[in-house]
Amino acid sequence: MASIIPDLKTKTVRFLTGSQDLYGEETLRQVAEQSQAVARVLQESSDIPVTVEWMPVLKSSDAIRRAVLDANSDDSVIGVITWAHTFSPSKMWIHGLSVLEKPLLHLHTQANVALPWEEIDFDFMNLNQAAHGDREHAYILSRMNVARKTVVGHVSNPAVIKQISDWSRAAAGWDAAQNMKLARFGDNMRFVAVTEGDKTEAEIRLGVQVNTWGVNELADAVHAASESDVDDLVAVYEETYDVVPELKKGGERHDSLRYGAAIELGLRSFLEAGGFSAFTTSFEDLGALRQLPGLAVQRLMADGYGFGAEGDWKTAVLVRVANVMGAGLPGGASLMEDYTYHLTPGEEKILGAHMLEVSPSLTTSKPSLEIHPLGIGGKEDPVRLVFTADSGPAVVVAMSDMRDRFRLVANVVENVPLDAPMPKLPVGRAVWKPAPDFATSAAAWLTAGAAHHTVMSTAVGVDVFRDFAEIGGLELLVIDEDTTLRDFQREVKWNAAYYRLAQGI
Repeated sequence: MASIIPDLKTKTVRFLTGSQDLYGEETLRQVAEQSQAVARVLQESSDIPVTVEWMPVLKSSDAIRRAVLDANSDDSVIGVITWAHTFSPSKMWIHGLSVLEKPLLHLHTQANVALPWEEIDFDFMNLNQAAHGDREHAYILSRMNVARKTVVGHVSNPAVIKQISDWSRAAAGWDAAQNMKLARFGDNMRFVAVTEGDKTEAEIRLGVQVNTWGVNELADAVHAASESDVDDLVAVYEETYDVVPELKKGGERHDSLRYGAAIELGLRSFLEAGGFSAFTTSFEDLGALRQLPGLAVQRLMADGYGFGAEGDWKTAVLVRVANVMGAGLPGGASLMEDYTYHLTPGEEKILGAHMLEVSPSLTTSKPSLEIHPLGIGGKEDPVRLVFTADSGPAVVVAMSDMRDRFRLVANVVENVPLDAPMPKLPVGRAVWKPAPDFATSAAAWLTAGAAHHTVMSTAVGVDVFRDFAEIGGLELLVIDEDTTLRDFQREVKWNAAYYRLAQGI
């Protein structure tokens, strides 16, 4: 089955260098050579996942505007990096910045690492003016309120490369949101508030198209799966997972596995035909389906699709975005939900899971393919993959519709091993310790009114989500090792005022 996680090298970030005609041809030639050298370092870095494309030095307002419009119109371009190498007067950038539609990173750097103290003359000073040229550039960015990431330092510094890498992944995630079509099969779970949201506002703010299809349209696609295709997919299951005997060929529940395969074939074909990269289901609206999709959803998330349970399209968006941002990195992204706590003092942990739908991309172990009763939904017992997420750093992120804005809340966590086996909990699951500690984390999460559904990412961390939020103008509240509840409560109040004022009258 085909992954829809893109190769980020097919995505381009354009490197725009600002200067002017004041300095003469020789200086401008050196500007071009030095800016090409900086762009080349970025392009050749194995840590930067995208293609960095150097563009000719920009020396006039018309040239800057044309470069921005060209970037806007190229679907492969997901962002621009700007550097005012010499002194690029900021009024030159007004018309270009006023039409900019792509994410922007302002790189405050220079060609040389160390000053050549004994050789510095005015020719050197005229050429190497980014120390104040970028300050002029940043002024107009600030005055025009242009969202951007600012990175400071020489490109030979790994910390600089890391920041640019994080931003480029966030830009790829934003590009994925802007081009996302999401299929909702049925509505959200009845009487639940946090999974509601303004789908029109989501398209305005995030670009994602969120629409609904009757679940029986999906059921028709499931029931149209051919026996030979089901045979082939079941063979993949048996090769990939530890299939319990009752689901194997000749086992008493083998037909249930075959139906699970039909669900995957039908769901995948429906999504591919419609160009969807994310979807939701609801156990309260299954129509002619015999099982709540479990195994199929797990495998589709591992292939890069976004998913939200119980009609939660906002979490489906986050899962898809996280899958794209983590392209090529170890780990994965999945729907997650805080379920219950281990509250032994000093050893507090959170057990996260869902009814069925946790992505196996969170583990490097071989999942077990099993069948068990569900207890809700009134349908046949569903098949599902059972495993525990690998230990290591992770982040859980929720999206809530706060009426005047979308709020992201992110908690830095550490996945840990199980204290003991859980043979009676047959689902994909994770156990984690939240930063800075359980009590502060939970109180801050509740203070923010953050959702119980999240995306867990073990591939990218909170810094990438921070860049994503900055690109999209989204509120982001971070709970990490530096969080105190008093400061967090203040931030929530300040943000309420800021985001309402930022909307204008």
